[in-house]
Amino acid sequence: MSSHVFGATLIGVEGLKVTVEVDFLRRLPSVAIVGLPSLSVRESADRVRSAMLASGFDFPRQRIVVSLAPADLKKDGTGFDLPIAAGILLAAGRLDPERCARYLLVGELTLGGELRAVRGSLAFAALARDLGMTGLVLPPGAAEEAALVPEVDVRIARTLGQAAEFLGGALELERARPGVAAPRSGPLDLRDVRGQPGAREALEVAAAGGHNLLMEGPPGCGKTMLAARIPSILPTLTPDEALACTRIHSAAGLLGGGGLVSERPFRAPHHSISPAGLVGGALLRPGEASLAHNGVLFLDEFPEFPRHAREVLRGPLEDRQIVLARAGGSTTFPANFMLVAAANPCPCGNLGHPTRPCVCGESARQRYRARLSGPLLDRIDLRVELSPVTPAVLLAGGPAEDSATVRARVERARLRQRARYGGAVASNAALSAEQVLQAATPTAAALNALQRHMEVQGLSARVGRRLLKVARTLADLDDDASVAVEESHIHRAVGLRLDDADALGAN
Repeated sequence: MSSHVFGATLIGVEGLKVTVEVDFLRRLPSVAIVGLPSLSVRESADRVRSAMLASGFDFPRQRIVVSLAPADLKKDGTGFDLPIAAGILLAAGRLDPERCARYLLVGELTLGGELRAVRGSLAFAALARDLGMTGLVLPPGAAEEAALVPEVDVRIARTLGQAAEFLGGALELERARPGVAAPRSGPLDLRDVRGQPGAREALEVAAAGGHNLLMEGPPGCGKTMLAARIPSILPTLTPDEALACTRIHSAAGLLGGGGLVSERPFRAPHHSISPAGLVGGALLRPGEASLAHNGVLFLDEFPEFPRHAREVLRGPLEDRQIVLARAGGSTTFPANFMLVAAANPCPCGNLGHPTRPCVCGESARQRYRARLSGPLLDRIDLRVELSPVTPAVLLAGGPAEDSATVRARVERARLRQRARYGGAVASNAALSAEQVLQAATPTAAALNALQRHMEVQGLSARVGRRLLKVARTLADLDDDASVAVEESHIHRAVGLRLDDADALGAN
């Protein structure tokens, strides 16, 4: 008679229940795993055999058939070790069927019978809750993550023997407590930045409205230094945002048993990254764009990224999600990130430098500027030029405005946005095309100013809407501003965006 227990697999950031059915046949001893198992799942047979013997259990001398249902879903990962071992023990009459039916089992086994954590435990806990199951049995490290989900009984099993005793009713396992995130140590502060008032203003506006930002300037003018300090002025994560970030990082295996993600993510991949590394590859794991959800994706040396890697971001920048379809299946990743990019004005980087001459030819400059396509630049709300800071400014003794002061203004602007949108939209930058005019409520003079600028510069409708979003953020930052966007806000928004023809090095 066959037995069945319940495991789970991870598809993107969502957990899916897998029924593990085990049957014994009177044939030569072997183990057959069916149901589209990957190589790592097929290898479970050897790990389970060694773990059971090391834990003092007899391994059946029969043909063991393990079926993973649904059979048309590709199964991957080592988390099926524990449910396969439990299924064999249940078929042998060593476990309690009723208790096995109430708990979701996930974990990797060592050859000595110990349990190792696997990624995605937060999604598995949410799955158990949604299915109405009592809880989960997980290894240390994974259990603390799963305990972040309320109303789920998460038990910690350190070995196969402990899990078997619990599922047999002979032992009560320890209940997991939610992990505690490590506090940030020594955050960078804006007071370290000397000069660059235009770039500082752009950083504040970007943080307050969630806008995309491109900083252009010669090497050493402070682009990377400014970008590294963006996390210090970002608003605090809401509980829903923190849980969403934690779920993605859990699916990527980055939590390490920690608690809720407490700070907005800041991801800064190298410019050699592939498109799959940015948005996710064949294994349907989160890419850097999803890991930056509710935070910042910083791309330094933006034109040096492979063209396809840059262009693949056009969809996420517009839709704020990534629909990934690969041979292993399809899934949707959240990707509501703020893009911050830095670029030199030319290949040598010295175009526009007050003392260093540019050695690039005009054709080289044009090719460099052409690396960023018009559709991609249209999706960037703020584009500012930075110049090298003079020694007099750099060595001035007066203190600059610190991050705490700027962050307080950013928090007030975000509170206004949450009150306006009621949680339906996270920030001004996330407004849809249909919502922009209603949210901005521009005056007639503001609309006329925007129309004149679009006609003179030949801007697209997308750019016009983004300028209106930036103006809405400027109004939110202005404590004395009325509900409507005024003409002055439009002019300031235009001033924070280089014209397309002036971007990347044109004077």
